[in-house]
Amino acid sequence: MKHWHDFQLSGLRQTKWLIAISCLCLALLASLEIVHAQSPKRGDLIAREIVVGVKETPPFVMKSEDGDWHGVSIDLWRQVASVLQLRYRFVEEPTVEGLIQGAANGKFDVAVGALTVTAARSRILDFTSSFYSTGLGIAVPTAGTLNWGPVLRAFLNIGFLQAVLALLSLALMVGFLIWSLERRDNEQFGGNFKKGLSSSIWWATAAMTRRGNVDYSPQTASGRVVASIWTVTSIVAIAIFTAAVTSALTVRHLQGVVHSVSDLRTVRVGAVKGSSTYDALADLKIKAQEFNSPGDGLQALRAQKIDAFVYDKPLLGWLIQRQFSSSIELLDATFQPQQYAFAIPDNSPLRGPLNIALLDATQSSWWRQTLDRYIGTNGN
Repeated sequence: MKHWHDFQLSGLRQTKWLIAISCLCLALLASLEIVHAQSPKRGDLIAREIVVGVKETPPFVMKSEDGDWHGVSIDLWRQVASVLQLRYRFVEEPTVEGLIQGAANGKFDVAVGALTVTAARSRILDFTSSFYSTGLGIAVPTAGTLNWGPVLRAFLNIGFLQAVLALLSLALMVGFLIWSLERRDNEQFGGNFKKGLSSSIWWATAAMTRRGNVDYSPQTASGRVVASIWTVTSIVAIAIFTAAVTSALTVRHLQGVVHSVSDLRTVRVGAVKGSSTYDALADLKIKAQEFNSPGDGLQALRAQKIDAFVYDKPLLGWLIQRQFSSSIELLDATFQPQQYAFAIPDNSPLRGPLNIALLDATQSSWWRQTLDRYIGTNGN
């Protein structure tokens, strides 16, 4: 009986272990089903319609008269969507801010345009792998265009005014010194304080510029010594001043005032309101006037209301070539490197498949041909 009892106890323990193991397996299977149900399926991506937000930004996103969309970014999206067998529809968004916010809050499954990857944007949404590298470009009036605005502003420049003030101060000092030395022995510099000092200052100014007709001069030995030193010194000073002013005004008149990024700090600069360009200029301590669109900014540049307009270089190149080629040019300078990518909501199931398809597309000859067709040499 004892052996039979032990056998029953042993069988009971085995049964309990089997039940416990079975329960554990069922729990694991249930958790795997939950994870599997939450994981994105390729079939799910194919089955549902993808909402693609777009903003017209030539040459990356353009809308034809019949309402069809095309451009660098659009053609790339069509390519990857075809590979992934995605069904989609385009929804136009009028502003970049709206496009970014739409992708962030899930209104758009994908935002397509010339969207720059920035830290601020990455805090509220996600980006795919970048598909285009560029930077900011600077648009300026065409070299040789008659533009008296920079010339007139040059006369009001602090450096120019300081130079003029320095020369006048020297003339005043020399005039006062001549008056002090000559007023007792030379009636031309004598008389009361007002008459004698004004004559001395006029003589010093005329001697400096060689433009005044003065028929009197210092008579005392000390006065002549001062006059001789002043004559030689003023010739050198005026020559340097004239050469500097002539060179500066000629360059400003014929070539404009902006040749590089460093020049932007001293001129009137324009940028699109709310764009990454405006933020980049603010980081560089460059104050910029705000415009609603790059077209508005280039119109202001042509009207000489600003001296330079800054925006994404390929977009500037496209607009200038088609609408402003006779009056505006794009400098070779490129600054603030940028990466363009598609914007997607955080944790989007599209991210992985899109990244793989984008890498395949942008490493192909098809991509090089697409860039050459839309951008050519204008954007890099």
